[in-house]
Amino acid sequence: MKLKNTLLGFAAIILIFSCATNPFTGKSTLALVPNSQLFPSAFAQYDQFLNENKVIKGTKDAEMITRVGERIKSATERWMNANGQQGYLNDYKWEYNLVDDKTVNAWCMPGGKIVFYTGILPIAENETAIAAIMGHEVAHALANHGQQRMSAGMLQQLGAVAGNVAIKDEQSRNMFNQAYGIGSQVGVMLPFSRNHESEADKIGLYLMAVAGYNPDEAASLWVRMKANSGGQAPPEFLSTHPSNDSRIAELKKLSPLAKEEAKKFGVTTYRPLGKF
Repeated sequence: MKLKNTLLGFAAIILIFSCATNPFTGKSTLALVPNSQLFPSAFAQYDQFLNENKVIKGTKDAEMITRVGERIKSATERWMNANGQQGYLNDYKWEYNLVDDKTVNAWCMPGGKIVFYTGILPIAENETAIAAIMGHEVAHALANHGQQRMSAGMLQQLGAVAGNVAIKDEQSRNMFNQAYGIGSQVGVMLPFSRNHESEADKIGLYLMAVAGYNPDEAASLWVRMKANSGGQAPPEFLSTHPSNDSRIAELKKLSPLAKEEAKKFGVTTYRPLGKF
């Protein structure tokens, strides 16, 4: 009982003193691993990844990834400064790389380190869709989603430890572990992840619009992503992402709001799609 109370007390202290503020929502978020530790680790992992994979340099596609990245970065800086977040990006070390890989994916590590796989380019079809993907991935980093996922995972593990310490009977402990594993994953971690994806979709739309890219294209991109998946996807409540249909509908609803946000920055017309 003493150890259980100690663990619970420790968890309470963590929750009270290990929080950050999401600059886009103003809400407190978990931050058990501070950016001062997270960023250097992410940068080192990024460099290792580049050393172990084929990075494409000097091609039109590689130059496009960098060009779009720089425009999203500029839009991010403008948005942050206009919304009282001066200095928020001081520790970011932006980098954009295209990697030769058939995987349909792109990602942005904490601190602004970005990779696009060549496998996503045929589905993107145009530079504006690349901006939609770039905005979404950058949004994950800006909203500290990686930091939050790590923090939530640590608390999930702490809850499991507390339960195993408190329950002495082996059969009851096994039942707890099974129920806790499924319940915490389906009831907490997966909804947590889906919320991050929806938040990144919204932030990404705003950023691409401020950067001069038409946010309407984001929904069209996801129509193509759905077609590429062949309709093979788990039920939404068992997935880390919203369903394709939910995502498409939400992007269509948010696009006019992104255009209104872009108008605040003097953006009223958009770049051509830039098909490639």
